[in-house]
Amino acid sequence: MKGLIAILSTLTREEKQEFLLYLKRKNRRTDVKNEKLFKLIDAGKTEGLDITLYGKPARNSFHALCKRLQDTLIDFVASKSFAGETSEELEILKLLLASRIFFEKKQYNVAIKTLEKAEKMALPLELYSILNEIYHTKIQYAHLSAKWVLREVIVASELNMELYQQDFRLNRAYAVIKSRLRESANASVQEIVQNTFSEFRIELNEALTYKSLFQLMELMATAAKLQSDFYSISPFVLELYTIVKKKSGMKNKHRYYHLNILNLLAVAQFRNKRFEASMKFTTQLELEMGRVNTYDYKRFSEKLATLKALNYNYTGKPTEALQILNGFKGQSLDILLLTAMCLFQQNRFSEAYQLIKDLNHTDVFYEKKMGWIWVVKKNLIDILLLTELDKLDLVLLRLSRFKRKFSKLLRARGEERVLTFVNLISKYYEYPKQVETQEFKNEVENSFEWIGPDQEDIFVMSFYAWLKAKMEGENLYGITLKLVGHI
Repeated sequence: MKGLIAILSTLTREEKQEFLLYLKRKNRRTDVKNEKLFKLIDAGKTEGLDITLYGKPARNSFHALCKRLQDTLIDFVASKSFAGETSEELEILKLLLASRIFFEKKQYNVAIKTLEKAEKMALPLELYSILNEIYHTKIQYAHLSAKWVLREVIVASELNMELYQQDFRLNRAYAVIKSRLRESANASVQEIVQNTFSEFRIELNEALTYKSLFQLMELMATAAKLQSDFYSISPFVLELYTIVKKKSGMKNKHRYYHLNILNLLAVAQFRNKRFEASMKFTTQLELEMGRVNTYDYKRFSEKLATLKALNYNYTGKPTEALQILNGFKGQSLDILLLTAMCLFQQNRFSEAYQLIKDLNHTDVFYEKKMGWIWVVKKNLIDILLLTELDKLDLVLLRLSRFKRKFSKLLRARGEERVLTFVNLISKYYEYPKQVETQEFKNEVENSFEWIGPDQEDIFVMSFYAWLKAKMEGENLYGITLKLVGHI
């Protein structure tokens, strides 16, 4: 059941509709339960499904149904994958297999041409593992071709093996870095990466594949997000992008990774409050998206809308930001939460609260789907909105629940300042006039460990802006723009 829910969560609305059609084609009976089960899970219903479907408890039958539906989902996802990005890789494997069959059947000329075609296709894609098999076959049959010089084939094979070994070492290092970051949530990302690279003898150079460069950049961005520290990783990310630019001739062969890299760069620059640079990468992303198929365009449309809206919102263009967010056609929890935040900053509290109310699943559900950071942000915005709307009972209830649910997690992650912020919200709500006193301002100053406007994360600043606006009796949005350096 968990695997089924996890796979379903990766599908877009259009893919879910495609899958239902896919199911209908596979089903032979009209009264089928797999479609009903899919629709129920998609609607967020996970309890008592066996009774809903069978009219009585039927755990064994329900388990078998879940297994069949999961297998069909995997088959559907795999089929779509083969129809998309991996089609070239699949074509190369077919060519390699065909060449070996031709060699065995003594059709040497067509075998040689087929193998050469496979090699020519695999080289720009940096498919080192497949190239190993291609060179293995070339060495085996080199005596049958007048064009192939055995020594040259062996040299090419050895060079490819070195690249393959580096890629293999990098993959292991990637796994080790992820493990070490998980074990030491507050450790320096830069130090962990540098130490692990030294341990596995990895150098940052053009020999790294497009996929490896993307994985490293994604790893850094994930760690930075968890620690709310994009400032420290910025030099490393830009160094990786320098390598990406040197391989620009290959971006058409790795368009999916290239789009992801542009997105990560735009995000990193935004989180560091470098809005002009972020918009530059966002514009590049939009330009490159215009060159991909409809499926990939849809995959990145949410990221593009989010980036454009964020950059507009924090550069004094809230109307444009909300137009983009309201114009987004798909279903997106990130877009919904961002819309609520933008409305909140414009003092449109009732509208923002209505959006938050629409998030009616449990925090456990949203944490599985979006991660704990998203859930914490959602709860904080909820508390601030209820405070502004002066809903006494709900404010006290939410504050108490927040401390009970998140205190342990936030302390473990080194994010005590979130708890400090929540305590200050409590004080403001109980004694609103006190917030403008010097005593309260001193308490705020002494409560946080300030790391400077350049280093501080933009979302951390955004929450603090609410408190500062109350202390100084100023407009929230204006204070927010001041803090992030736009005014």
